[in-house]
Amino acid sequence: MVVVFAVALAVAFGQVPVKSAAVPKGHVERIKVHGQSLEGNLSGDPVDRDVSVYLPGTYPGGARRYPVIYMLHGYTDSDELWMGFKKHWINLAEVIDGAMAKGGLREAIVVMPNAYTRYQGSMYSNSATTGNWEDYVVRDLVTYTDAHYRTVPSRAARGLAGHSMGGYGAMRIGMRHPDVFSSVYLLSPCCMDASAQTAPAAQVEAVKTQEDFEKADFGVRIVFASAAAWSPNPRNPPLFLDLPYRRGTLQPQVAAKWAANAPLAMVDQYIANIRRLKGLGMDAGAQDSAIAAAVRALHGVLNDYAIAHNFEIYQGDHLNHIAERIETRMLPFFSKTLE
Repeated sequence: MVVVFAVALAVAFGQVPVKSAAVPKGHVERIKVHGQSLEGNLSGDPVDRDVSVYLPGTYPGGARRYPVIYMLHGYTDSDELWMGFKKHWINLAEVIDGAMAKGGLREAIVVMPNAYTRYQGSMYSNSATTGNWEDYVVRDLVTYTDAHYRTVPSRAARGLAGHSMGGYGAMRIGMRHPDVFSSVYLLSPCCMDASAQTAPAAQVEAVKTQEDFEKADFGVRIVFASAAAWSPNPRNPPLFLDLPYRRGTLQPQVAAKWAANAPLAMVDQYIANIRRLKGLGMDAGAQDSAIAAAVRALHGVLNDYAIAHNFEIYQGDHLNHIAERIETRMLPFFSKTLE
């Protein structure tokens, strides 16, 4: 009886993987979470943000508590696209259900905020222009989730992950807030180095209005999203940002601000924090060459400091194997590291 009771407790607190036959499909709620950290943003973006919450199939009608994976989407994406409310290149809820159906994984709540902004992405950074998105994730979102869902409300049971811009956000936030998140996984993280050259200066400087921005190509738009996040300027309406170019010349002061927000530039300052993480994983597709090079560079830095971590460069591009990586790498990683 003692053994049976111990096993029952372990299952109730998520310590024992539940057999696939006993795991019904999860469901996704789309809610609003107020962002006190986003109030007063100069872009005029809403401060009541959409958030998708994946609840495991065993969640309804019980008392069991679950670890939480906070998942951050990429540039131009949204929670609505990732969680299956609209057809997209990925459906995260279906990926999680499929992984759970195969067995061997512990269930978790998965929370994804909608970080699509006026500039089509927040970079998950604190900015007067777009709002304090890092604080929103760390404070507003975590506090709300713990207050409204049956979570295990401790850092040991919180993971942080993201793809592309979300991978950047996961690294940035994870190494700065090990008191909130204990494990971090990066999927093809963008923006890891200090480069500001993603589009010709003439094309960037030709954008003067919001209408111009919306007509611009991807490379130009991501420059503006980065500038809004890393070089905001409340005295420069209507876009409230400083570009890295002026009359075709790179601006050293703006470039320095961007460099200060690059994980590869700041990682040495946060080594003690990274050591506090229970797990850190990262991967990228070999054909996603610039991002793969940055992930290799981060891998090298962590090796220099003798910090254990998961690292892999696989055959793929920026999108084509992400669902597979989530199922076979990211979810097992968190199943192992989160309490």
